Formats: sequence, structure tokens, C-alpha cells
Amino acid sequence: MHTRRSVLLGGAGLLALFGMVGAAQSGTKAKKEAEVFEVTKTDAEWRALLKPDAYQVLRHEDTERPYTSPLNHEKRAGTFYCAGCDLPLFSSQTKFDSGTGWPSFWKPLDNAVRTRKDYSGGWVRDEVHCRRCGGHLGHVFDDGPRPTGLRYCMNGLSLTFRPSNA
Repeated sequence: MHTRRSVLLGGAGLLALFGMVGAAQSGTKAKKEAEVFEVTKTDAEWRALLKPDAYQVLRHEDTERPYTSPLNHEKRAGTFYCAGCDLPLFSSQTKFDSGTGWPSFWKPLDNAVRTRKDYSGGWVRDEVHCRRCGGHLGHVFDDGPRPTGLRYCMNGLSLTFRPSNA
């Protein structure tokens, strides 16, 4: 049987928990805003440069619907670049079919990406972003193939692809 006191204490505990999550989220946002990137643009400049869906993903951490990116089926040798600043991010040699509906890689190119904790969605994930412009690329998980065991699950809208023979 619940007493008024147990209900109040339980409610206070939940509020404290949500407060910690909210503080972590706002701390992450402040940390993101404090980061300095080589390529910086105003919001209006990013909006003019990017297609609307890519803008939402790269600049506002949106996620594209699974299985919608043509890059899921890209099998040619080449390089995947940041759609925001054209930094080379992933080699096609590290791409694999994860079955998740997003282009996946087991390793980024050296000095291409950074990660930070992402507290959105009710759990902690590692967000991946372009180290040069800060554009949101996706998330990295520890359920990938060898040799790294990592799965860089990227939004196709945040990437462009150029084949090696181009």
C-alpha cells in the first residue's frame, strides 16, 4: 500500500533523476557550443549551403530514416566525406552492412572524427561528429566487426562519396 509519504518520496526521486539527465544534456549542449572548429559558419550560412534534410542532421543532430540512404548500397572503392566541410572521414575499405539501415564503418580515417556523450533519447550514447566543422554524423557502438569491434553508424545525409577512380 502506498502512503502519501512514499508517493512523495518516489516523486522526488524521479524529479531528481530527470534533473540529473537534464543537467547532463544541458552540460553537453554547453560543451558542444564551447568547442571551436576549423570551419565555422553562421546558421544562415549552413542553411544556405546544405539541403534541408542534411542541414537538420548535420547542424541539429536529427536522424534520417533507416534504409533511405543510397550510400547503404555503395560498394565501390573510394572515400566518404563530410557533407558539411568535405573532410575525408571513412574509407570504403572499412564499410560493412550492419543491417541497421544506415551506412556503417568499423573505423574512421585518422584525425577525422571526434566523439562526445549524447544523453538524448533517455540513454547514453557516443555521438560522432566531424572534427573540422562539428557536423553531427551519427553514433558509434561497440557491436561492430573485427578488428575494432566498433560500429560507426552514420547518417547518409551527413556524408558524400567519391569513388577512387574519380
